[in-house]
Amino acid sequence: MTTVEKTLKPAGGTAGKQQQPVVRPAEVATRTDTSPLVTEQGTTTIADTVVQKIAGLATREVSGVHALGGGAARAFGALRDRIPGASASAGQGVSVEVGAKQAAVDLEIVVEYGVPIAELARAVRRNVVGSIERMTGLEVVEVNINVGDVYIPSTDDEPASGGDRVQ
Repeated sequence: MTTVEKTLKPAGGTAGKQQQPVVRPAEVATRTDTSPLVTEQGTTTIADTVVQKIAGLATREVSGVHALGGGAARAFGALRDRIPGASASAGQGVSVEVGAKQAAVDLEIVVEYGVPIAELARAVRRNVVGSIERMTGLEVVEVNINVGDVYIPSTDDEPASGGDRVQ
């Protein structure tokens, strides 16, 4: 994208003449308007939900991510899981903005206790960016990660043994 300097200089150096924007030649040479989604044969548009699902699945692939979404989203997901035939949302905890050539992703995750969060965030970003760019051709400009909780395994998570309960 060509950058035009904000300060305008008078053409020819005199104050009374029309001002011309100054364009830096180096920036013009690096201009890229090409995209694999825009060709001479037509344009490909990718829906937000497609990018959202890709980002969600790519995030879940990273070891150390326990779940996606805030407390309310996870509670709703738990209810949905109890309904026969309902499927889990791959985009839970993921919001995206998708343009013609670029995408931005916001993630809300729950990490497993003991996992270094900075390293996990780097791995998640790398996997999300790689998956979206490889599958869609969009340039991912940012992946923002909000760590909303830490999952701590407890004995309450294990199924109860049948000996203590009346059948």
